[in-house]
Amino acid sequence: MTYSAQQNWQEPELLDLSGAPVPQYGSGSLADLLPTLAAGQGVPGLTAGIAELTPADRNCVFLIDGLGWEQIKAHPAEAPFLTSLLGSSRGGTGRPITAGFPATTATSLASVGTGLPPAAHGLPGYAVRNPATGELMNQLRWKPWTQPKTWQPYPTVFQLADAAGVATSQVSSPDFQHTPLTKIALSGGSFHGRITGEDRMDLAALRLAAGDRSLVYTYYSELDGAGHRFGVDSDAWRGQLMYVDRLVQRLAEQLPPRSALYVTADHGMVDIPFDEDARIDYDEDWELGAGVALLGGEGRARHVYAVPGAQADVLTVWREVLGDRFWIASREEALELGWFGPPGACDERVLGRIGDVVAAAHAQVAITASRTEPNESALAGMHGSMTAAEQLVPLLEVRTP
Repeated sequence: MTYSAQQNWQEPELLDLSGAPVPQYGSGSLADLLPTLAAGQGVPGLTAGIAELTPADRNCVFLIDGLGWEQIKAHPAEAPFLTSLLGSSRGGTGRPITAGFPATTATSLASVGTGLPPAAHGLPGYAVRNPATGELMNQLRWKPWTQPKTWQPYPTVFQLADAAGVATSQVSSPDFQHTPLTKIALSGGSFHGRITGEDRMDLAALRLAAGDRSLVYTYYSELDGAGHRFGVDSDAWRGQLMYVDRLVQRLAEQLPPRSALYVTADHGMVDIPFDEDARIDYDEDWELGAGVALLGGEGRARHVYAVPGAQADVLTVWREVLGDRFWIASREEALELGWFGPPGACDERVLGRIGDVVAAAHAQVAITASRTEPNESALAGMHGSMTAAEQLVPLLEVRTP
């Protein structure tokens, strides 16, 4: 570097942690949705957190994996029916709700099903450390296997609704019926496995009509898969969005009387360029690995577990290397700022699952791990952080008198 270049060089400015867009826990997050609906149906012990919603006797939640608010707005031609419902979102305010942090499937589904933020239900990321074993636990694939009820002991809203006499059903892929994630997040009432999206919509409508008070959950995952493999700027993803749009309309047109359909998602998604500036390879960066015992989370929402005594040094280095592109917080800072739930909401059993350092992407970048996470590192589309494209999800509504 020449002398003149040295004079012009400036140290990158760290992102202000107070500027991170924290999820709206308690008033407008995924964790508030089912408690609000079930409270309106008279299920005891639950609070209506999303004040904009009007109670209905029959409620159906259709969760479309990977369908972010920003992605719907950007594709009106591919999703005309969804676009026509944008003004209905969040009780007719035309606003989205937030997924929660990290904006990832295991965390979000647990928030939906339990009505709790990640700091309480205990699934605070894609892969987190199990304090009992010191190993990384993949909470989506449930590997290595861990006792589900020990890992997440709280009842689901579906179980509470079923006990209160609400006709409660899940309509999803048969593959999900017996998974640990379903057991700890989505169980309660009856499970109905259907392979095609059309069959799920038809059966969801029938189950909705099965009781004077009913609560039905249905799910579609393939949009997310197309985004991961090909990106949200791909023809494959757009094709899936067109199909999803038709599914939502099919269900909406079959709603029985006194029903409310809510279309939402677990997260949005961003495309990450395939270059070394956008994909920072942890496995090839000695600075980022210094003092780190385990790297958890995923590319845009990392849990960093330091070796004993190295927490402060790891935090310093990660901020120096990545702090202009990621919000980098200590565990204590992230909890105090409300990333994983309202301050004070963290269960003692969950504390050690959260990284000593937590890194949330701000720029269009990801921390990959080419050797230890080859499949995840090769994904075109990613999610997990608190940017609008990942964090904001729809709450589109269709009602019948």
